[in-house]
Amino acid sequence: MGVLNVTPDSFSDGGELPTVQSVVDRAGKMLEEGADVLDMGGESTRPEAKAVDMEIELMRVLPALEAVRKAFPSAPISIDTYKPEVAQAAVKAGADMVNDIWGCAHGMTTAERKDWKPANLRPSAMAQMVAKLKCPIILMHNRPDKNYRDFWKDIISDLSLSLMLAQWAGVAREQIWLDPGFGFAKDAAQNLEVLKNLSKIVELQFPVLLGTSRKSTIGKVLDNAPADKRLDGTAATVVWGIQQGAAMVRLHDITPMKKFIKMADAIKAGQAWKE
Repeated sequence: MGVLNVTPDSFSDGGELPTVQSVVDRAGKMLEEGADVLDMGGESTRPEAKAVDMEIELMRVLPALEAVRKAFPSAPISIDTYKPEVAQAAVKAGADMVNDIWGCAHGMTTAERKDWKPANLRPSAMAQMVAKLKCPIILMHNRPDKNYRDFWKDIISDLSLSLMLAQWAGVAREQIWLDPGFGFAKDAAQNLEVLKNLSKIVELQFPVLLGTSRKSTIGKVLDNAPADKRLDGTAATVVWGIQQGAAMVRLHDITPMKKFIKMADAIKAGQAWKE
C-alpha cells in the first residue's frame, strides 16, 4: 500500500503534493514501482495534529482522487478517513475501500470502551456507511489515551469492539481488515510490543495491514534519526511483520522496500518457494 498524503502537515511528507497533477504523478510512480493499493488521506493523523473540518478534507481529497481514478482506472484506491461523509463521497468519486484509523469507534470515550458489551453499544455511523457502500474496510486499533489495564487484553478487546460494530452494522466478514495501529495511542515500547507479537492480532483470522513506515518509534530506536533516515528501520519492521503474518504493508517508499518484502516472502514460503 503506497501512501498518498494530500495534506500540508503530515509528519514526514506534508506539503509534498501541493497540486492535483503532483498527486497523479506520485500515484503513477508508486504503481510503476509495484504498489498494489494507493492510500489517499486528506487529514494528518500525526500526534498533536489539528483535526480538519469535513469540507476541508473533501476539498483536499476529491479533486486528487478523481484525477488519480481517471489516470489509473484499474488501480485500487483506499480513502484514509474516519468521517462517514468523506468515505461516502470518496467511494462515489472512485475509491474502493475505507481505511479508518478509529476502527468505526470514533468518538467513543475510554470509559465506554472499558468492559463494553454488545447490549450497551450504540450504532457506528462509519460502520453503517461502509455496510451501505458494500466496500472493504480497514479497522485500525486506536483509543483516546495510552492508559491500558492489561495491554494485550485491552488491544484485543478494542479490536473486538471494532469488529462487533462493523459486523453488527452489516459489513461482511470478508470485507474486513485489521491494523494494529503502530504509532497510535501507544508509546515507543508499546509500539514495539505490538509489532513483536503481531501474530496475536493475526490469530483473530482477519487479514492484517501493518503501517510502520518512517514512524517516530523507529527514529527513537535509531538514535533519534529524522523521518528521511528511517528506511533501514522501516525495512526491519516490514520483514518482521511479514514473518508474523502481515498480509499488506503501508509504505511511503516502495522501491527501497521491495527487495526486503520479496526476501521476507521467500523466507516465509521456505520449501514452498518457487523461482
